[in-house]
This record gives sequence, C-alpha cells and structure tokens, in this order.
Amino acid sequence: MKDIFDKCYTDGGYFGSFREQDDHYFCFPILDPKPGRTSISGGVERVHWSYNNYLGLAENEELKAAAMEALKKYGASAPMGSRVMTGTTPRHSELEKEFADYLQKESSILFNFGYLGVLGTLQALVDKEDTIVIDRNSHASMIDGAFLAPGQFRVFRHNDMDSLELHLKRINRNRKGGVLIVTEGVFGMEGDLAYLPGICELKEKYDARVYIDDAHGLGVMGENGQGTASYFGLQDKVDVYFGTFAKAFAAIGGVAAADKKIIDWIHYNARTQFFAKSLPIIYVEAVYKALKIIRTDKTRRLKMWKNAKKLKDGLHNLGFKVGDNPSPICPVYVPIEYVEIAMKIVTMMRELGVFITGMIYPAVPKGIALFRMIPTASHTDEDIEFTINAFRKVRDELKLNLTVMKQSVE
Repeated sequence: MKDIFDKCYTDGGYFGSFREQDDHYFCFPILDPKPGRTSISGGVERVHWSYNNYLGLAENEELKAAAMEALKKYGASAPMGSRVMTGTTPRHSELEKEFADYLQKESSILFNFGYLGVLGTLQALVDKEDTIVIDRNSHASMIDGAFLAPGQFRVFRHNDMDSLELHLKRINRNRKGGVLIVTEGVFGMEGDLAYLPGICELKEKYDARVYIDDAHGLGVMGENGQGTASYFGLQDKVDVYFGTFAKAFAAIGGVAAADKKIIDWIHYNARTQFFAKSLPIIYVEAVYKALKIIRTDKTRRLKMWKNAKKLKDGLHNLGFKVGDNPSPICPVYVPIEYVEIAMKIVTMMRELGVFITGMIYPAVPKGIALFRMIPTASHTDEDIEFTINAFRKVRDELKLNLTVMKQSVE
C-alpha cells in the first residue's frame, strides 16, 4: 500500500533534482526584496534582467508615497472582507472606472491576484456546454483556468490559424454552447504576440468570443500602453481583456474589462473574487498612481524600447540567436548538448556580475537553452554594454557554437 507522501521523498516532480539538492541558486534564488535594474544576492550586486519591471515603476517614489500614505491611513488589512460583503470601497469602484476608460471598455473588475483573476474569469464565463479553445503556449494560469472551468476545452497549435479554424469547425458541427478563444497577448516566455487579426477574423466567422490575457502587454504595448489589442487596432474586437499589475504596474492584482453586463456577471460569479479578500487598498492606491503615470508619461516606454533594441542588437552582433519579436522581451537561444552547459552559462554570467535565468526542456525544445531577459526603462547604457561584454566572455570561454541550432526555434 502506497502512502500519499511517498512521492515527496523522490526526485520526481518539477525540477526534482534541484529540490533534492535543496538548491537555491538555479531555483528559488534568494534575492534582496528591493527590485530595480540591479539585485543583491549572497551579498553581491548584479545587473538584473529577470524582473518584469518594464517601465521602471518599482523604484518610483510616487508609487511608494501613495502606498505609504494608504498604509498610514488605513493599515495593511484594509479593506476587510470580500468584495461582495465588506471589501468594496469608493477607491475600488473609481479605479475600475479608470481602467474601463483606459482599456476602452464599458466596465472592469479588479482582482486581488492576476492568477486568481484568470481562474475566476474563465470559471465564471464558461458553462458545461461551452468550449474553450486555447493557444498551446498560454500561461499556466490560463491552462489551469481551462481545466477548472466546467466546460470542454481544446488546444490549438501556437498562433496557427489553420489549427484554430479546424477546431472551430469541428465544434460548430454539433455545437450546443458558446465558444471562447483564449490566448495571451504577449507570450511571456519568448515575447511573440498573438496573431489577433487572424483570431478576430475567425471569431466573427465562427460566432465565437475572444479572451486575451495581456499580462506582459498592459502598460507596454500600443501607443499609450493599452496593450496588444490596441497595438493591432483591435481593442473593440477583443471581448474580454485581462491584465495584471505585477509587471508594468509594479504592484499586485489584476483587472478584467468588457461590456458592463459581462463584468457584472463576473462580479457575482467568479469564485476567486466572491470568496476571497478584496484587493488591499495599499495596492489600489499604488496602481491608481501607476495608471496615471502610464497614461501621461510616454518617456518611460520610449526608454524601455530604446534599451530593448540596444540589448537585442548587441547580442545579435555577437552571434547569439535572439528572438525576432515586436515586444521588449529579449529571448536568447543557445544550442546545448547537456543541461550542465546551461547551468554553466548562468553561473558564469552571475560571476561576471549579470543576473539571468535559463529555461531548458520541457519549457523549450531539447538541445536549446533559453535565457529570457527583460529590458526595462531603468537599465542604463552602461548596464547594457556590461551585459553584452559578459555574454562575449561566456561565448569565448565556453567556445559556444552559435551557428548551429539543435532544434528550430519557432
């Protein structure tokens, strides 16, 4: 007879070998909590490329002041209770109106965490006879949301409109319920964008709806930072727009925006909202301030884009395969024969004063290591040059063969 905890004493599960070694270098590295263009770990300060602090607002004094003022006035516990009972304040309602206006929708709803917002929104909207059709590369929260929703779900090949259309055709043969196409806006791993023009065309053709999780696009993409749908000029075609505050907004929480009747339904039926504590007022005030800055100050986005181009161009000139995408995310692909090579690259870069993280199979195809870097408005030209020089040293010392890719990078 097996005990339910038997698995806990093996090297199975996610990154089991690292867990067995009680690793805190490659997994769960212990960092100083202050985010920014640099980070401190083990008493060493390094240029940091793994924070999703796109606009550099994590260091912004106005946001800190807004949070401190709320803390002094209300404490860390306010408001007490869920939104449906005692957790709705005038500031929650006002911020929801601001986001509805910003995202060009009738209404919006705040969530206490982005992850829970995704779960709650999908669970609330999808009934037993409905079907989710989700992009294969979607974030874990979206996959979990599809599993938790009571309806059916199908997976289409990443950004493959033929695959999506095939699923929509099959669903419509014996269709009873509604259909929701689910995708990220900016795919967080490799920085490519959902092909929204094709998705929205198929939505109209097959009488479906579109949900976009734009965690990496909100505040970043589009002329005014309104996201990936705005970037494509398709904000009105996306039925439910979701964004998180944990990245460009340098806070915590999330927001869903749609027609008022849809948002009202989510308010009353999203279990992760209905049965959870309201978004703390500290974050409401910080996000309120961040939204004001994002709407009025374009210089941060321009600086972010300038830094992204300089970093990508510099690494490309060294011979590295850098993902060709229209987002600021800088994915660097290196062919490897063994996992130990990827670990060595990460170790050497950190020893040279640059903090990066790496992904290997199954997150990416076998034979490839992916080093995802996030250029931000806070990074300096000196940071970028320093990082490029570190990559040069690693390339030369490890004699990396950058001309051959073991697997094609899609």
